[in-house]
Formats: sequence, structure tokens, C-alpha cells
Amino acid sequence: MGYSKEIYRATKAKMEERRTKAERRAEQVREEVYRRVPRIEELEKEISSCGILAVRAVLNGGDVKSATQDLRAKSLSMQNEVKKLLKENGYEENCFEPHYNCKYCKDTGYIEKDGRTVYCPCFKRLLVATACEELNRTAPLRLSTFESFDLNMYSHEVDKESGVSPFDKMQKIYNYCVQYARTFTPESKTILMRGGTGLGKTHLSLAIANEVTRRGFGVIYVSAPMLMSTLSNMHFSKESNDSEYFEMLTKCDLLIIDDLGTEFSNTFSNTQFYNLCNSRMLLRKPLIINTNLSITELEKTYTSRFISRIYGEGVRLNFVGDDIRLKKSFS
Repeated sequence: MGYSKEIYRATKAKMEERRTKAERRAEQVREEVYRRVPRIEELEKEISSCGILAVRAVLNGGDVKSATQDLRAKSLSMQNEVKKLLKENGYEENCFEPHYNCKYCKDTGYIEKDGRTVYCPCFKRLLVATACEELNRTAPLRLSTFESFDLNMYSHEVDKESGVSPFDKMQKIYNYCVQYARTFTPESKTILMRGGTGLGKTHLSLAIANEVTRRGFGVIYVSAPMLMSTLSNMHFSKESNDSEYFEMLTKCDLLIIDDLGTEFSNTFSNTQFYNLCNSRMLLRKPLIINTNLSITELEKTYTSRFISRIYGEGVRLNFVGDDIRLKKSFS
């Protein structure tokens, strides 16, 4: 699945933090037990000494079997005494062992499967959660879910030209977006969301992103101005390598570009945008593009050939109604 390198690094850092925390807690318990029951610390040291003596017995030769049997019996007796003392003082027998979040990988993030080292399911779940956090951190609407999308903000009054009310039109768009998110695959269709300001394009695209990310796919959300600015800065900076960022945008499972047309437009930005979208379309990877521009305005800025390709390979969702942001501000 197409998560960025930053998401993987952040997830591995969280996994390491979990492991460290569990081991630190186990060490704190050990220190507490030693303070309360000094005899246990003495026994633990003697048990460790038995192991060392057993190794020496093997190296020195002689009656190794007899020596190791005696040491094993002594060690076992002391271990039983430790267990008894722990129980008498209200501790579990395994209280010195770290209690990891995942008993399978011990919070390393890796397990062995069919002779191969693979990511543990717990790591994959944390990867999804980390991606969601990043999405919500950078998104302009942090709680943009399907549940919070209010269709009642759209009028039931039938439009004379189309014969359909904004409510009915937006309900169909809403249902399509829900189905798209629930059945998403990296080969899903591209979506072009078009319409005026404040009609719910950003909200529904982020709702799709939240659901698709929750299902384990890699999603990148970025506004067009931020995208073009970042690509431009990285391209003209001697210290940056823009290939990694461009590859991340190209290969993630779903790329959402919001507010297309509000960026500063020039030959460089238009070329970068075309190359990005073209690369994804060649790889059959979907885009969600949101814009306030009309088709004529899009063709004027990004060429009719390119826009017709987006139209030909994608789904057009034309948002209608009045600015719901204004409605909410006055309600």
C-alpha cells in the first residue's frame, strides 16, 4: 500500500516508543520489588551465578553432567522461591517481563511468516492510524466525515431548468461518494468535483479520504496552492530532492488535490501539474480533483486536451446549491 516514507518513519517511531515504554515499566517494577523484598534480588543474582557456573563446568570438563544437574536443581529451587515471594507480596509471577502491546511481535513491528520477515498486523493498524492523524492534522476540516455531512443544508426547491432540486442532486453525489469510499481500490476511477465555493467538495473528498485511509490505503491530501508551492520550492532548491516527493504523490493509492485553480499559475506549475496527473493516469491510479472553475476556465489554464482526458477517464460530480458555509454562519 502506498504510504509515504514520512508515515512509515513516524509509525516505526511510535512502535519503538511502545516497546521502550513497556521495557521501562518492567524495569521499574523490578526495582520496586527489589526495594520491597530484598531477598528476591539476592535470589536473582544467585540464579544468574548458577548459569555462569554451569558454563564454566562445561568448559572445565570433568563430571559435567553431575555438576550441571546440581546447578539446575539449585536454580530451580531458587526460582520457585522467587515465585512464592512474588505471590506473597501481591505480584504476578511474570511481573518482570515487559507487557508489550502486541504479544506476537513484542512491539518490534515484525513477525516471521513462512520463512519470511513481514510486517506484523499491529504495525499495519498503527500505520493506518498514523496516516489518519497526518490527514487530520493537515486537512482544513479535521472532522470531515460522511456522518457530519448535512444534506439538509441544500434546498428542496426544484430547479426549473434541470427539474431536480439541489437536495436530490447532492444526495446522489453523497451516495456516490460513500459507495466510492467503501469499495475503493487503487484502480478506482478519478473524480472531478466541480462547483461554486462552499458546496461541500472539500468535505466529501476528505470524508472519502478518511474512510479509504481507515480501510488501509495510502491517501495524500493537498491543496493546489500548497502542492505547486512545494514542488516549485523543492525544484529550485539546491538542498532538496524533489524526486522523492514527486514519487510519493505519483504512487500513493489516492491523491486528492483541493482548490485547483486557486494556485499561482505559470508555465512551470502547469507543467508539473500535468506531469503529475499524467503519471498517475498512466499507472491507473485515481485522483480526486476539486475546483471552482468552469470547464472553459479549466481548458484555458490546463489545455483542452488534458481536461478532456480527465473527463474521459474520470467521473464528473457537479455540485449545486448555495454556499453552505454562509448558511451555517447565519444559522
